[in-house]
Amino acid sequence: MHKISFPHMGKYHVVIKRLLEELVGKYGEVLSAPAITKRTIELGAKHSPEFVCIPFKYNLGNFIEALELGANVLFHTSGDCRMGFYNEVQEQILRDLGYDFRLCILETNSRNRSFNDFYRMFKSLNLRLTRTKTVRAIAFAIRIIFAMDKIEEYVRKNTGFAPDDILEKIEKQFLAEVAQARSVFHVGRIFRRYMRRLRAVPLNKPNNPVRIGVVGELYVLMEPFSNYFIEKELAKFGIEVTRYINVSYLLFSPQHKIKHLLKQAEGYVTYEIGADGTDSVAKCVHFARQGYDGIIHLKPFGCTPEVNSIPICQRISEDFNIPILYFSFDAQTSETGVKTRLEAFYDMISMKRDAERAENANPQ
Repeated sequence: MHKISFPHMGKYHVVIKRLLEELVGKYGEVLSAPAITKRTIELGAKHSPEFVCIPFKYNLGNFIEALELGANVLFHTSGDCRMGFYNEVQEQILRDLGYDFRLCILETNSRNRSFNDFYRMFKSLNLRLTRTKTVRAIAFAIRIIFAMDKIEEYVRKNTGFAPDDILEKIEKQFLAEVAQARSVFHVGRIFRRYMRRLRAVPLNKPNNPVRIGVVGELYVLMEPFSNYFIEKELAKFGIEVTRYINVSYLLFSPQHKIKHLLKQAEGYVTYEIGADGTDSVAKCVHFARQGYDGIIHLKPFGCTPEVNSIPICQRISEDFNIPILYFSFDAQTSETGVKTRLEAFYDMISMKRDAERAENANPQ
């Protein structure tokens, strides 16, 4: 019997597990990789090349933990940067460690994506799978993704103004219930009910809260353990946090198309930087023009596209007088250092706001 697993990334294990269950049916058991812990990164870092980026190490640690639980089929995705070459390296490392398994690659690059390839891959695991069932399973997963991302967006922007982490508790209840949804329409009903619950929570939110936009590489943005839960730390200061990158944005939003990004970043970028680098620049311009108080840029150590975007982002910072805080994450990054820098960044933004208010109150 197939025992199937996949790497962790934020809350998306909920929808990935459900999609795989729908596709493999009774021919396989889907094991979510254990939630990421310090052991995950220790395992990944121990068996990874020293200078490879942090997503590689987390994914490898996830795979090892899944294989320890008995998984014999591993799913992974491709990527638009070096991540697209990581699968073969990770497979060889795992085989050198003595693990016996099958590795299946889900293409996320639109130029290489093919429904027929996707269908044939799962047909090899589930002989009774039909094209109709495959389409229904994909549509079901997409509906869950949109619902999850909408709920998370509301929680991200408002959790700093609600008491006792109540919005996060409601979101956890939503995830538990949507994981058991029976159909696309059932997902919609669950989503609308939980959005009403979230909006019914009273918020102590000022008319003009401190607003910070978060940009950078997709993995460290969407996997909170890899960035030491930076969005939650920001919320503790009473900050409204905005992040555009999520799965629905990456796969389906026209705003993520390169033509739109280049237009948004006009004057700063002429050609595509690669991976999420162009998006980082475009969103820095967007946040600056929208009058945000600051921007936080997150990347794995050594991520070339994001390294290339940083000097351009710094120009935007100078042109719009908007502060940008840069974080680079690796296995040795200090959580205490991250929190200290966040606190200093918030203090700087608060002082900048106070100075601007005083200047406006006493014009020369």
